Amino acid sequence: QVQLVESGGGLVQPGGSLRLSCAASGIAFSMYTMGWYRQAPGKQRELVAVITSGGSANYVDSMKGRSTISRDNAKSAVYLQMNSLMPEDTAVYYCNANWVLDFWGQGTQVTVSS
Repeated sequence: QVQLVESGGGLVQPGGSLRLSCAASGIAFSMYTMGWYRQAPGKQRELVAVITSGGSANYVDSMKGRSTISRDNAKSAVYLQMNSLMPEDTAVYYCNANWVLDFWGQGTQVTVSS
């Protein structure tokens, strides 16, 4: 049974930081491209950052310089460090695992507000 479990979301003030974690089980983690997506109310889900099995990372333009995606294959985990958060970063953040198949976590809420 495949599970992706996100954690680390919450309420943060503008300019603050959060570190999201995603723990994967039931997949050959090291083979998967791992990504973080987000969906704000009334908007489509969008890619935030992705890291390949080889460790190459890419970011949506709005998060470049403010976020870092990383992975720990030994722990089957992927992380998203977000800094200088803005109210427009408010969304549900989802972990994604993609290789032959595509898997999603249940999401974690990030709210940026004073």
